[in-house]
Amino acid sequence: MKVTVDFEECLKDSPRFRATLEEVEGDVTELELKLDKLVKLCIAMIDTGKAFCTANKQFMNGIRDLAQYSCKDTLVETNLTKFSDTLQEMINYHNILFDQIQRSIKTQLQTFVKEDIRKFKDAKKQFEKVSEEKENALVKNAQVQRNKQHEVEEATNILTATRKCFRHIALDYVLQINVLQSKRRAEILKSMLSFMYAHLAFFHQGYDLFSELEPYMKDLGAQLDQLAVDAAKEKRDMEQKHSTIQQKDYSSDDTKLEYNVDAANGIVMEGYLFKRASNAFKTWNRRWFSIQNNQLVYQKKFKDNPTVVVEDLRLCTVKHCEDIERRFCFEVVSPTKSCMLQADSEKLRQAWIKAVQTSIATAYREKGDESEKQEKKSSPSTGSLESGSETKEKLLKGESALQRVQCIPGNAACCDCGLADPRWASINLGITLCIECSGIHRSLGVHFSKVRSLTLDSWEPELLKLMCELGNDVINRIYEAKLEKMGVKKPQSGSQRQEKEAYIRAKYVERKFVEKQASSVPLPEPGTKVLPPSQEEKRHSGPEKSLLAGEQGAASPKEGDKQESPVFCDSKQPSPGLRLYRAAFEKNLPHMAEALAHGAEVNWVNVEENKATPLIQAVRGGSLVTCEFLLQNGANVNIRDMKGRGPLHHATVLGHTGQVCLFLKRGANQHATDEDGKDPLSIAVEAANADIVTLLRLARMNEEMRESEGLYGQPGDEIYQDIFRDFSQMASNNPEKLNRFQQSDSQKS
Repeated sequence: MKVTVDFEECLKDSPRFRATLEEVEGDVTELELKLDKLVKLCIAMIDTGKAFCTANKQFMNGIRDLAQYSCKDTLVETNLTKFSDTLQEMINYHNILFDQIQRSIKTQLQTFVKEDIRKFKDAKKQFEKVSEEKENALVKNAQVQRNKQHEVEEATNILTATRKCFRHIALDYVLQINVLQSKRRAEILKSMLSFMYAHLAFFHQGYDLFSELEPYMKDLGAQLDQLAVDAAKEKRDMEQKHSTIQQKDYSSDDTKLEYNVDAANGIVMEGYLFKRASNAFKTWNRRWFSIQNNQLVYQKKFKDNPTVVVEDLRLCTVKHCEDIERRFCFEVVSPTKSCMLQADSEKLRQAWIKAVQTSIATAYREKGDESEKQEKKSSPSTGSLESGSETKEKLLKGESALQRVQCIPGNAACCDCGLADPRWASINLGITLCIECSGIHRSLGVHFSKVRSLTLDSWEPELLKLMCELGNDVINRIYEAKLEKMGVKKPQSGSQRQEKEAYIRAKYVERKFVEKQASSVPLPEPGTKVLPPSQEEKRHSGPEKSLLAGEQGAASPKEGDKQESPVFCDSKQPSPGLRLYRAAFEKNLPHMAEALAHGAEVNWVNVEENKATPLIQAVRGGSLVTCEFLLQNGANVNIRDMKGRGPLHHATVLGHTGQVCLFLKRGANQHATDEDGKDPLSIAVEAANADIVTLLRLARMNEEMRESEGLYGQPGDEIYQDIFRDFSQMASNNPEKLNRFQQSDSQKS
């Protein structure tokens, strides 16, 4: 309630003025009580919030402990770590919120109460004191007798001085009242506005944080659905196995009698045997025996180190032992000692004796080949593949990917608003973005921009190379070519989200700032021989012999003839689709990005050249990154040319293993046949390309596995995925290792 006290009424000191003062004083007293109560409630809220943050932090630490405990389960560890990091960020935001609440409500209102209301109270005390003095002076002046001139004069002077002092103090008091009444509104609303802005910032931060986490949550949800299906299937399998085992006859307690000298784990046979001790008491102890690495060993517990009975089976023999009281005994004899053993049945004794005898024979053969095996294990062509791929994988993840991409010119700041240290990227555009602009890009749809985190996501080598081929400077030269000419102001990092959203949509969706007349195709120099595009394509695709069988009759240049450099040239300006087509062969990603910005159809078909597409041209050009760029921008991996051959056919013919791997991962139809009735596998078999044959057969086997699982089948076998990942890593980082068959062919010729 605001009550204004009039200065004129103050001078009169009328009953109306006194009533107004009484009303104001009561109002201020009530205001003080309300503010004190609000401050106490704010303090309680802050204390409770800090207790909540402390409990939340303990809960988050519990999640981290669980993640560390689950280090052997990558899925659980990765997701729990991400969730705990997000919760830690939310705790930080909560602490910031409570600090701002303390400043806005507690500090501001307490300051108002302690300073402004205290000034009011001090002024009130002075007013009451001088008012009382004035009343006393008035009474004294009225009581003085007329004939006592000296007392009359003294009383009159005191009254005059007291009235003058009263007016000054009263005016100061009224001023303090009016200032307080004006300031109370501003202080209360200012503190509440600051309080609400603190909440607004808190919820914005939380929204941005969980917008980043949302793709992982959706991906985890899909994986959990698949895990539920897998668990149900595993439960059915276990129940069936349980039922099958229950139906077996267990009248005999003999364990498995078979032995296997070629076992993958190196254990030929294992099981329980009684062993006679070599001490004076000749006690018998039951131990777990196994034949492995040409040795006979035993252990009491699984975690115990095995005790070696026979170090080299070639130096021992085994025989039945019938001269002791115990049944089913046999003896293993070496040059230095003998070991008496007892099986649980005659069948087991025979099985162990035969296993030892077979192992002895195998040991003689294997020792002769040991040096050859050692050479194979240390071969550089296979031994370093796993460690190398793992090292490269680590280098292309997290901060290393961020540092590598940000070192490209212009990438150290957001492509659209200029904010420093961007942590997000659009992989089909090849640009880096801040978190706010990345959210706007996500809202455009994946057909315009595909957003990925530079710190949270793993990056395939070909995607990282794609980012390094383009960059913010290259893309802005294309998409902002007419920005200054049109007089459009680019938004800054502090601009409103609506302004950024309108600019980004105009830039990438409507392409308002792209220079329509621009052309990146150079004109031929004077005196240069000009070839039509069809002949130029033939010149560049010589290695693809079987693909261009109909062109083998073309005249080849003779020795001594002057070789002229052919150049693309059309009688008119080439269309964006043709420019994309040519740039794909030339491995020129900036020109390809420019063609797409000018409206090129990514699946454009060149009717003059067997209806080939830019993706097929990228295969002929031999660039894995070019193929990745087209696929990220929506290229169809199954469009075929006039001869019925798609990108997978062409990559198989040319022996581009990395491209074959890429197309198979992107769902290329490996059963499609060309006009000669050949599918990619047939072509690879004819070319004797072992790597591609392996990939195609693995892909076909994986497809059959999924079909056999039915509607809810596995998305792919883990071994299949691992092999494809290794091939992808090698194709990006060590492509020379995949050219073995080509090198051998050239050496033969």
